[in-house]
Amino acid sequence: MPQKNQVQLITYPDSLGGDLKSLNQVLLTYFSDIFKGGIHILPPFPSSGDRGFAPLTYLEIEPTFGTWEDIKAIGQHYDVLVDLMVNHISRKSTYFQDFLKHGRKSEYADLFITLDKIWDDGKPVQEDVDKIFLRRPRPYSTFHIEETGAEETVWTTFGKEDPSEQIDLDIKSEKVKQLLTEFFANFSRNNVKTVRLDAVGFVIKKLGTSCFFVEPDIYKFLDWMKEMADSQGIQLLPEVHAHFQIQNKLAERGYWIYDFILPYTILETMLNNSSEKLCDYLKVRPSKQFTMLDCHDGIPVLPDLADVVDTKAARKVVDLCVERGSTLSLIVSDEHKGDGGFDVHQIGGTYYSVLGHDDDAYIASRAIQFFAPGIPQVYYVGLLAGENDDEAVKVTGENRAMNRHNYTMHEIEASLQKNVVQRLLKLIRFRNEYPAFNGDFNVLESATDEVRLTWHKDSYSCTLFIDLKTKRTVIDYLGNNGEMNQYFV
Repeated sequence: MPQKNQVQLITYPDSLGGDLKSLNQVLLTYFSDIFKGGIHILPPFPSSGDRGFAPLTYLEIEPTFGTWEDIKAIGQHYDVLVDLMVNHISRKSTYFQDFLKHGRKSEYADLFITLDKIWDDGKPVQEDVDKIFLRRPRPYSTFHIEETGAEETVWTTFGKEDPSEQIDLDIKSEKVKQLLTEFFANFSRNNVKTVRLDAVGFVIKKLGTSCFFVEPDIYKFLDWMKEMADSQGIQLLPEVHAHFQIQNKLAERGYWIYDFILPYTILETMLNNSSEKLCDYLKVRPSKQFTMLDCHDGIPVLPDLADVVDTKAARKVVDLCVERGSTLSLIVSDEHKGDGGFDVHQIGGTYYSVLGHDDDAYIASRAIQFFAPGIPQVYYVGLLAGENDDEAVKVTGENRAMNRHNYTMHEIEASLQKNVVQRLLKLIRFRNEYPAFNGDFNVLESATDEVRLTWHKDSYSCTLFIDLKTKRTVIDYLGNNGEMNQYFV
């Protein structure tokens, strides 16, 4: 089944009302005609950390969120998208706990990458480690085996803790392939339509490489995944934060990809009142993409914008975001930093806050996102024009909590009264319903302080005009009878 070319929501299972039943109630009560493209539910599974991204299993739903029946209930009205952290699983999972008890005798031992699978003697070679795209100081963790008293070191790409909470899976193992097949069969039974392959770029570990998006090995794995997913009637969405050339290679192979360049490019356009870079980019980007402005991790910078963004200009943008309350996540590996040691991985803040709580700039940004070819996703905080949550950062100690506020029913209702939110809902309805968005897209010539984008299909056409000086946004469109209409967004 093809992706619906309409707006999707992305939300945690507990962020709109407290659990999955509340989420369904909120969707049906307030947004029944809004998210026709589907609902991306961030990991609703039992997890030991990273707000769901260290899953214990994909066969169960975290009881505090609800059950698979709640997922199926949402799936009756919306296409459901969930994440699969294909690179790793929690150290508190049944699988790894059994390994911690029995070591190499565990029936699950082959799920994991003990270092002798990488180095013959099981001892890391620093020269090899230095080539790896590191997400933590070293890509492995050592654990104590209960039965034998021995120590085992396994590959752990991610995790702030030492030893890590997230244990890498060995995708060469037949047992891992069986496990992934079991997970997908369960997704299919429970009405899941799309699976995002989170951190898929890290699944290949190969000496002499960065162990990130290792070609051609990564394509062989993805092809296997696609064949298996197709058999279950599920679409895949590889999630890769990487140089745009890597994204383009995936797009050329027919995969849906994420446009991680667009959010920063729109932000820079709004802050600098110049559309030159944006228009150049929109003319060449692949069209089979999911688009977003902000998300649970923040606004992407490096490595997604490597060789795209000017470092000096980016520093100014980042500094302004920090001035407006944003936090930053940084690149660990020196070789993946930008010129002059520029090391910003993601900007942690709501899009509404980084734009200085400017309603017109925010709506203009969303209009550009919705006119860019692809499937638009709106993060739940962005849906409600949420502001930076400093208190959550203080309480959790997690910088990314800045853009992860949990809304009560009262807060949702209050946010819906805001003019900027009502404007956004009206814009989403237009994007969902106007036929021209299934036609041909063009970037029109414009002054550098203006944006002009257009769509055309049969007797329908619409043109977006934004005056970047004033942030005034207007859409001219042809009605059902060929009459010209003007929509002041």
